[in-house]
Amino acid sequence: MVATRLDLTGLKCPLPALKTAKALKTLSPGDVLEVHCTDPLSVIDIPSLVRETGDKVEVTERTEQRIVFLIEKANRPIESINAPASENPRND
Repeated sequence: MVATRLDLTGLKCPLPALKTAKALKTLSPGDVLEVHCTDPLSVIDIPSLVRETGDKVEVTERTEQRIVFLIEKANRPIESINAPASENPRND
């Protein structure tokens, strides 16, 4: 497991969500991304993004100065979970 910190303080919507999505693509399953934001809309945007990607928000911390998300990279991409059986063969 690798932990990566992403400092997005000072950035406004939609940049925190876009940069988080880009960073998640570079991680391996089980890795953790720690995202620091100041944009109040990130409490909506980043959890929504994580639901779409199939990853998991582990911890969310919110203070007056910042918002911190710990996101765990999923074991497999959401596309493979939703793929038709012909595209996702089983090795039984």
